[in-house]
Amino acid sequence: MFLELRECKARSNSVSEGAKDHKYSLFNTGGLLRRTEKMEAILMKAASFIAVIILGYGLRKAGFFKEEDFYVLSKIVLKITLPASIIANFSQAEIQPAMLLLCLVGFAGGVLYMSLGWILGGKDRDEKAFHILNMSGYNIGNFTMPFTAGFFGPTGVVITSLFDTGNAFICLGGAYSVASMAKDKNSRFSVGPILKTLIKSAPFDAYIGMLILSLIHVSLPAPAVSIAQLIGNANAFMAMLMLGVGFKLSGDKKQIGKIGKILSIRYGVAVVASLMFYFVLPLPLEYRQTLAVLVFSPIAAAAPAFTGDLKGDIGLASAVNSISIIISMIMITTVLIFVL
Repeated sequence: MFLELRECKARSNSVSEGAKDHKYSLFNTGGLLRRTEKMEAILMKAASFIAVIILGYGLRKAGFFKEEDFYVLSKIVLKITLPASIIANFSQAEIQPAMLLLCLVGFAGGVLYMSLGWILGGKDRDEKAFHILNMSGYNIGNFTMPFTAGFFGPTGVVITSLFDTGNAFICLGGAYSVASMAKDKNSRFSVGPILKTLIKSAPFDAYIGMLILSLIHVSLPAPAVSIAQLIGNANAFMAMLMLGVGFKLSGDKKQIGKIGKILSIRYGVAVVASLMFYFVLPLPLEYRQTLAVLVFSPIAAAAPAFTGDLKGDIGLASAVNSISIIISMIMITTVLIFVL
């Protein structure tokens, strides 16, 4: 009798352990399924951005768009849809004074890349100027903003906007002034032209205007926010279409080594910065997620134009810029998969 009871108890324990294992198995399977679904959603959204870029490139090749149409699309994005997106998203988020430190993070990133460009350029003044221009600055408004808006919502847009406010001082004139100084020893760094460029920048004006309103707790009228949201919703499509229309690879194949050196250093630094922002900074998760993505933004879109102004190699600058877009697309998608 005692033996039978022991056997029954053993069978009961075995069944209960099996049920427990089954429970944990179901739990793990559910977690795996959720992770898989999340990864599919990220890849689907990233693929849709890539598809619009390919669409723009294909339409230009087919003759639907001309090369000069890029500048028309660029004006629409920079002067209409991007400012509207900034206004709409700032209206939905609360700004804390401490968040202004994010401006310094964007500015510091640009200073770091300019310093590396100065060193890599060596003693040749032309090379020094080229590296300063084509290693520094982030293309955020035209490229990364749609990603952060799509995956992190209004908070992500605010973090991105603050980061880009600091970055704007670099890519809208700061790097150009330093590069001019590096190329011509008689040239002097000037803040005036940088400030004039910034004031004429609609996205920068939107950043500053909405930041001030948020800090003094003044809200825009609901109809104005509604109109801005309607226009801003088109920003992701217009920005990606513009990139596709303007995408081109040029330059001498013999310069592949120089392109590889510039981009390997640029993205090597980005990997280190992304890991530090995500794992080390004592900030809320959504801040760390957004910053981990932002550091993989492509090189500033104005770099080839500034290179041309300094009589540099525009073909090489365009190639570096275009390839950085491809690399950034891959890296940002990879980071999103890991941090979300």
